[in-house]
Amino acid sequence: MKFLLPLLAALPVSLALAGPAHQHGVATLDIAVEPTRVTLDLDSPLDNLLGFERAPRTDAERERAAAVVKKLQAADGLFRIDPAAGCTLAKATLKSAALGLGADPATAKGDHADLEGRFEFTCKAGAKAGFIEVGLFDAFAPLKRIELQVVTPRGQLKAVLVRPASRVVLAR
Repeated sequence: MKFLLPLLAALPVSLALAGPAHQHGVATLDIAVEPTRVTLDLDSPLDNLLGFERAPRTDAERERAAAVVKKLQAADGLFRIDPAAGCTLAKATLKSAALGLGADPATAKGDHADLEGRFEFTCKAGAKAGFIEVGLFDAFAPLKRIELQVVTPRGQLKAVLVRPASRVVLAR
């Protein structure tokens, strides 16, 4: 990670890339590739994932939220890293005040809630990853565009995935 810190510091803040801080249909995904780890940071309005963006109010909404959380926690089903890297999901961390994840639900503000997810994969040879297949469009119909920032041992890049595209090419 030490060799990536200067590169990460050079990247603009995700919000600057994405434009408005809260844009329906748009999520940001930051990807850091290291020799033994790949980390993905997702930031999305809840509307992209749930179809609403506030704390669930009904049993049906609570069930839907639980299903989304379960799907995100199984991130190896949403993000398929090039098998050449030998990566396995090590940890999925979700944060959303509206869903009571990693934040006090009392801090949830209004009807424009977001979800932040960090997905950490341990890898035998992370630098060998040539691509990542992103399955977010298949999993979440309201999502239309993903703004990407990628840092690898070979350099950094910005890209945009627009439905139906799903592959982030890491090798240049």
